[in-house]
Amino acid sequence: MSVEPVEDRVLKGIILMMLAFLVFTGIDTSAKWLTLAGLATLQVVFVRYAIHALISLLVVLPQEGRALFHTKNMKLEILRGLFLLGSTVCNFTAVKYLSLTLTTAIFFATPLVVCALSIPLLGEKVGPRRWAAIIIGFLGVLIATQPWGEGAHWAIIFSLGAVTMASFYMVLTRRLAGVDSAATQQFYSAWIATILIAPFALGNWTWPEGVASWAAFCLIGVFGWGGHQLLVIAHRCAPASTLAPFVYVQIIYMSASSWIIFNQPPETRHIAGAAIILFSGLYIWMREKALMTEEN
Repeated sequence: MSVEPVEDRVLKGIILMMLAFLVFTGIDTSAKWLTLAGLATLQVVFVRYAIHALISLLVVLPQEGRALFHTKNMKLEILRGLFLLGSTVCNFTAVKYLSLTLTTAIFFATPLVVCALSIPLLGEKVGPRRWAAIIIGFLGVLIATQPWGEGAHWAIIFSLGAVTMASFYMVLTRRLAGVDSAATQQFYSAWIATILIAPFALGNWTWPEGVASWAAFCLIGVFGWGGHQLLVIAHRCAPASTLAPFVYVQIIYMSASSWIIFNQPPETRHIAGAAIILFSGLYIWMREKALMTEEN
């Protein structure tokens, strides 16, 4: 099997990265639409992963063959899949009740949590400046959510749960780097989620009604698979350190979707909190990049 070569096309990589997160926005938008339409959250999660898993199997298996199923650490693959599934369940529950702008602002805290978790779980060292960025980032979360205010919603707990589980998922992804291929990791994460959620989702099945709901139903898994494909190609065109900051472009997509589709314009506190979290995340990225340059 031939392996696609690494390209030196930074602009192409950046464009593909921005397109990837536009596609990822389709996942949360579809999930919010379907849950508001009356479909159970667990059913929406099942559809999201089942379609993704089937597409991955049909597309990747002919290329990878039996190597697709080979893992050197099944326990970590299963644990990683469980955290991804838990993050999705929490996130889809949250987006039903909260605006996409708010859930995205909270989710932007994930790199900060990953940085904190990397100390005990990966043995990485975090200096005082990065700790300061983490603390400031969490202040941004507090500004966006305002848990002390009258407008605070209980679903924020699920959004924070999604951040926590996604952070553990990313840490385990780092642990599996160089152990299992990206294709193998994607295969197991999608199928583990599909198999585990199936008994809970299939018991009380509801079909969507209306053209828009059917479109969201069919596309949610396609968005998942397509976004990951664009992400992989983007990282083949440009270094990860170059692409990392463009993750934050999703706040624009999510805010637009929240406003245009669900008539939920972003509040000032959401934008302010997201900006603080964004700059904290960018500082950590720049600090890590500088440290890597010094080591080399």
